This record gives sequence, C-alpha cells and structure tokens, in this order.
Amino acid sequence: MKIIIIGSAYPFRAGGITSYNERLARAFTQRGDDVTIYTFSLQYPGFLFPGTTQYSTEPPPTDLNIHVRINSINPFNWCSVGNELKKIKADLIVVRYWIPFMGPCFGTILRKVKKNKHTKIVCIADNVVPHEKRLGDIAFTKYFLKPIDSFITMSESVLNDLKKFEPNKPAVFVPHPLYDNFGEKVSKEDARKKLGLPFDQKILLFFGFIRKYKGLDILLDAMKILQDQNLNQKIKLLIAGEFYGDRKPYDTQIEQLGIKDSLILRTDFIADSEVKYYLCAADVVIQPYRDATQSGVTPLAYHFEKPMIVTNVGGLPSLVPDNKVGLVAEPNAISIAKKIIEYFEKGEQYFLPYLIDEKKKYSWQNMTESIITIARR
Repeated sequence: MKIIIIGSAYPFRAGGITSYNERLARAFTQRGDDVTIYTFSLQYPGFLFPGTTQYSTEPPPTDLNIHVRINSINPFNWCSVGNELKKIKADLIVVRYWIPFMGPCFGTILRKVKKNKHTKIVCIADNVVPHEKRLGDIAFTKYFLKPIDSFITMSESVLNDLKKFEPNKPAVFVPHPLYDNFGEKVSKEDARKKLGLPFDQKILLFFGFIRKYKGLDILLDAMKILQDQNLNQKIKLLIAGEFYGDRKPYDTQIEQLGIKDSLILRTDFIADSEVKYYLCAADVVIQPYRDATQSGVTPLAYHFEKPMIVTNVGGLPSLVPDNKVGLVAEPNAISIAKKIIEYFEKGEQYFLPYLIDEKKKYSWQNMTESIITIARR
C-alpha cells in the first residue's frame, strides 16, 4: 500500500509523538508498504511552545522518507498541502490527533484529500478531550473529526470520549506498542555509572515532560511523607525531563517541603541516545498522574522491563495490572507513599515475570494490522 503518515517527525524533537510516528513508519515499511511522513515546517508558534526548543539535535534518520511541509497556522499552506495529497492518491493516510490546536490545520488538509474519492483516512487519537482545556477545543475537534473514516485509540477512556463525538464511525482500542527504538537495555550498574547516579540507593524515576496533569507536585508531597519516616536516605526520586510550563511552583514546593536531598534533578530535555540509561538506572518508574488517557512512558517501561507505580486514573490501571506489572495507587500523596513502600518491600524481582509476559501484547505488528483492518471497514 501507499501510506502517508501526518504528524510530528524529524527535525522535531523525539518526544512521544515524534518517536511513535517514526517507529510506525518503520513498521509499515517492514510490511512492504511505501511510506512517507508529512511533518511540520512550523509545528507551534514560539509563544505557544512551553519548552526550550522544538528541534532535535540528533542526526536525521536515514531510513525514513520525511517531507517537511505543514505550517500549523497558515491556511494557505493547509490548502496547498491538501491539494498535494489529494493528487498523490495514497491508499491510506494515518493522522495523529493529540491536541485541538491542530484541528483546523488537519481538518482542512483532510477535506481536500477526501475529494479524490480514493484515500482512506484513519486517525490515531491520543486524546479527544485534552488534558489542559482551552477555549475552542470542542469546535476544533469537531471540525477535525468530520473527514476521518475510522479511528484507533490507545486507551478505552479515549474511545469512550470519541464515541460522544462520532458514535457511528468504526473505532477500536489498540494498546500503545512498545517503544523499542531507543536501543536495548543495559545493566543497572552500567546505566548508573553512565549517568553518575549512586549505586547504593533505590531510585524512583519520574520521566518525561513535566506538565500539571502529570502530578509531580503530588509525588513531591509523597516524598515528604517518606522523608518523615526516615526513608529518604534509602529512596531517591530521579526527575528526568523538561518543564513544560512554569517550574517556579515546583522549586518553591521543594524548598518548603525541605526534600531537596531526596531528589535528583535532570530537568533538561532527554536526548534519544540517553533514554535507555535513565530507564535502566531506575528500580521502578512512577506515574503519579492526576489525569490520564494513556502514557508513552508505559510502553517505554515495558520495553526496558521496569515495573511501574501508576495512579488509578484514565487508562493507566488497565495497562499496568495491579500487583503484577506494578502497583496502582490513588492520585494522592498518602496512597502513593504507601505504594512506594510496598513496592520496595516486595522487590523488583517479584514483578518481573508478570511484566515480561504482559509485554508480549504490545507489538507494532498488532498496531499496523489493526490500522489496515479498520481502514478496510
């Protein structure tokens, strides 16, 4: 098949969506499909981007066909790209939808494409209702959804949200595949040596962009509880990821709680080449989210065979079976602190057999076959 993927890709930084799109393109290529990614010439205006830079410092991938074409805020560009894709007459377009801001851009492009009466359009919806709500979200989402033929969601909660907008179009839940494109795991000792981390302490890992809905503030309160129980000398929290928003409230909270010695802060963007060391250095990955659909950190932890502590929100509990792959806490500091203590009482080896068996579900072949099947419906 001739397939086009629309969404983030190089030269944009390899956050979850970029990494996913590029890995999906490789999965289709392995099937024998002809795959092109259409990514952005401008993804976000600078004033809307919460991080330091949108662009990658890694070398470009040599095995992918990436066209840098889409300007997210220029309607003339939307029409131009839409007409270009209409003429190409791909068999299938796979478009990622993660934020309503992209609704007008993608919705306009895909309306142009539909006029060729050939191309099937499948949306992979990360979110339908965004974590951080803004004026215009509902209107932008409705505009985007109209030209879509069918949908894949990666959590059941997003599937339920989608049905409120599009109750009649084909839609199916398919678990987020493993992020297996960051290399193979290394030993905990080698990873800690590489990152300059202590060998004699237990390390919790909070990984990824730091945003309000991810609940880092709740986790910091939990660390205070552990410190009050004199456990902070044994357990450290490694925070690895860039602040997407104002970091001042977190710095103030850390100072007021007096927990600085319990933390290891690595709050710059984590390059692709460094990801495996952070995952492999940890004893457990912790996701203290106050709101969630699915998380790209979960398949990353599965790939590197790291148990998880997650909160009982959104799709996280279904992806991390309690007392098997990890532990499920309520989204409050007391519950999270109790689960951290319980985790280390059980030990990492308790969870590994379950985790290794469970990770078999999350294959890229399952995702590509699901996309092809629902496109043909």
